[in-house]
Parts: sequence; C-alpha cells; structure tokens
Amino acid sequence: MSAPDITSEVALATDSDLAAIVADYANSAELPPADWLTRLELERPQTNLRSIDLWTQRAKRGMDVFCAAVMFVLLMPVMLLVAVAVRLTSPGPILFRQIRTGLNLRTSRDRRADAAAKSGNRRQQSSDRRQSTCYGKPFVLYKFRTMRIDAEKNGAQFATKGDPRVTPIGRFLRKTRLDELPQLWNVLRGEMSLVGPRPERPEFIEQLSEEVPNYLLRLGIKPGLTGLAQVLNGYDNDIAGFRRKVALDLLYLQNCCLGNDLKILFRTVGVVLTGKGAL
Repeated sequence: MSAPDITSEVALATDSDLAAIVADYANSAELPPADWLTRLELERPQTNLRSIDLWTQRAKRGMDVFCAAVMFVLLMPVMLLVAVAVRLTSPGPILFRQIRTGLNLRTSRDRRADAAAKSGNRRQQSSDRRQSTCYGKPFVLYKFRTMRIDAEKNGAQFATKGDPRVTPIGRFLRKTRLDELPQLWNVLRGEMSLVGPRPERPEFIEQLSEEVPNYLLRLGIKPGLTGLAQVLNGYDNDIAGFRRKVALDLLYLQNCCLGNDLKILFRTVGVVLTGKGAL
C-alpha cells in the first residue's frame, strides 16, 4: 500500500477529519519517522489551544515559565559572551528584533470581513490590520543578530543554505542555535512556548497559506522555541519543506501533552550538539 500524499490529503482537511489526516501523516513515507512520539487517544481532534485540556495547558505554561527562567539565569554568561562576539565581529546591533505571527484563536476570517464591511469608513483600516497581523497575534521576536545589517536591502527573503548574508560568527550561532537564546524572553512573556510550531514572518504568511494547504491550522497553538518540525525537519525553507513542517506541526498539535514536550526538548539537545538542520 502506497503512502498517502500529504499535499492532496491536507487540502481536504477540516476540523471533523483532522484526526484522520494526522493519522495518515504518522504513517506517511514522506515524513521523517516519529515513532517515539506518544499518540494520544482523543474523543475529538485537538484543533487549537482551546481544545487541549486545561490541565495540559496549565502544566505546559508552568513548565515554560520555570524552564525559561532557570535557563535564562544559567545561560546568562553564555549570552553575554555571544553578545560580545556579535559586537566585535560585525557592525550593527547585538539583538535582532523581528515581527512574527503568533497564536491565532479566531474561528472565522469571514465574520471579521463582514464586520469590517459594515463599519463604513473603518473598512480599509480593518483590512490593513488583518493583513498586517497575518491571521495571528503579532509579536516581536528576539534573536542574536547573525546577518549583515543590510541583509534585506532588497526586501524580505528566506534564509538559504550557505547564505552569504550570514556573518562568520552568525554561522556558528545558527549551527549551535545559540542565536535563539533571547527567545527565552518571548517564552517568559507568554508570546511563545518552549515547544510548538516555528513562528513565521507576516510577510510570508499569505504566500505560504496559498501554496501550502492548511498552513494556517498550525497557528492554533503558541509558536515554540523548538518543536517536532524543528527537530525532525530542520529549517529548510522550500515549499516541500514547509509542507512537511505543516504535517509535523499538526501531528504535534494532535498529540500535544507534557510528555511529548519533554521528549522534544530532550531531542533538541541532540540537534543543538550536532548542528542538524541549521541554515
């Protein structure tokens, strides 16, 4: 029996058949194996954060705050060394700030569009705001700067393997994921979780939602510092890679629990040590 085509399957996904689609993902030859992930037996599919049981939500947030605070304190010397290295090796700011798209618990964009249409003079303003937030709540993501300050002089673009815009120290920081450490602050602020889908830039959301079926469903849970897709798929930025990311993000959403978060965090250590999947 041939493996399911994740592209065509996802295109038909709805809340009612999400569990079946995710089950197909789990057995798909197109995805990296995740046999170690605990599969939850659910009466109804977990379609967003609200459908996850309250105990899991609170335990996940508690672990986020505790672990992020401890890591922030313990890794402060490392972050200070990284900050000095960035400052001494290339001109520009130490920290890189960028708007990313976060959690989206809206149930219908059409309702918002209808309300905007009835608001008369506020119609264009509402439309612009919807476009700028790109379906989810925007937030400022923090990273150590790894690229030249003129990296996007020609506009927003995805990072690529061997990207010439990356500074020499930036390549090391990306490989070891040390550039991500300031996002512990995002976790403490509640904008991100330790584990979840990778937050994307608003500039790319519309394009990706058109080219990757059901891309927006991954916004139903808080973005993460690490996640199932980051551990298994790395950070490749082609369309095929994004389709795999969506599949893995939905697989995680369907099986979101504290135990799986701990497993993903444990495997993240191996990714950091080996530099697997870095750009």
